[in-house]
Formats: sequence, C-alpha cells, structure tokens
Amino acid sequence: MFAIARFITSTNRFIGKVLAWLIIPLFAFLFADVVMRYFVGSPAIWTSELATLMFGGYAILAGGYLMAERGHVNVDIIYGRFSRRRKAMVDVATSFLFFLFMIVLLWQGWSLAADSIERWERTMSAWKGPVWPVKAAIPVAAALLLAQGIVRVWADVRVLLGLPVPEDVFGKQPDEEMIRDKAARGEIQE
Repeated sequence: MFAIARFITSTNRFIGKVLAWLIIPLFAFLFADVVMRYFVGSPAIWTSELATLMFGGYAILAGGYLMAERGHVNVDIIYGRFSRRRKAMVDVATSFLFFLFMIVLLWQGWSLAADSIERWERTMSAWKGPVWPVKAAIPVAAALLLAQGIVRVWADVRVLLGLPVPEDVFGKQPDEEMIRDKAARGEIQE
C-alpha cells in the first residue's frame, strides 16, 4: 500500500512540476498578444484564446499536486488553531464531502469530455482553437485528485492512530515547528 501511495504522490508532484513550466509559454503568448495589439496595431486572434485554454488545463491538472503539497486554501480562523491530531480528525470527518464532490466531478467530467472528444469541440472564434483537450483533462485531473484525496485520508487516519506519516509517501504534512510554536503560545486547541 505504501508503494501505491508513494506512486500517487510522486505522480501528482511530477505533474505539478511539469505544469509549472507551462507558465513560460503562457506568459509568452500573452506578451505576444500585448505586443501585437499595442505596438503592431494588429492583435493576433489566437494568442489570448490559446493562453486561456492552456490556463484551463493548467488549473485543472494542478489539483492533485496542490493536495500533495497542502497548497489548497483553508479557512484557518478556527482550523488553523487546531493541533495536528484535531486537524486530522476534522479532515476525516469531512472527507465524505470531498469524495462526494470528486465522484460527481469524475462522472460529469467524463460525460463532458466524451461529448467534447466525440465532436472534436472547438472554440467559436475565427481561430477555432481545440477545446476538447482541456475538457479531456477534467476526468484525468479528477482521478488524480481523488487518488491523492484517498492518500490524504489514509495519512490523517495514521495521524489519529499515532503512526508515522512519511512525506515522500503521503505528501507534505502540517509544519510541525509552526504547530509547536503555536502550542507554546497557547494558540492551539487540543
């Protein structure tokens, strides 16, 4: 089981690192659009649309990486004051919401992607850029995020049981030093 969890986490981390490099061509396309529009006086019809499509794929596929790195936004007004164990308890108790959302996303994303691929869907602009690759990424991204979510819940259960949670297997864990500092100041609730 550890090998599977390690594979899921390392796959999501690898995808995230590859996606990070998409920022460079994304920036280049947007920069080219600005140059063409304001300096040449003739905007290219495809640059901003391609950048939008690229960003769509980028945003969708980064979900698993963000979960592995604990990069998703939390409402830390209350949750941030909890100990690692209490956070794990809350995460396990609310994980059904995540899994419900992921099942719907996978199911609807698959339907949306299949329809888009079947029609070789394109944008309605004069360029007619391909939309189907971005929509095909939705169920792939949902599967990656769902797999990382399962690994995350397993890590939270291990925290509750007092077992070690290696970062290379389960992804980034809460910052232990920050938790100790907050506990010393009395800012964390057990």
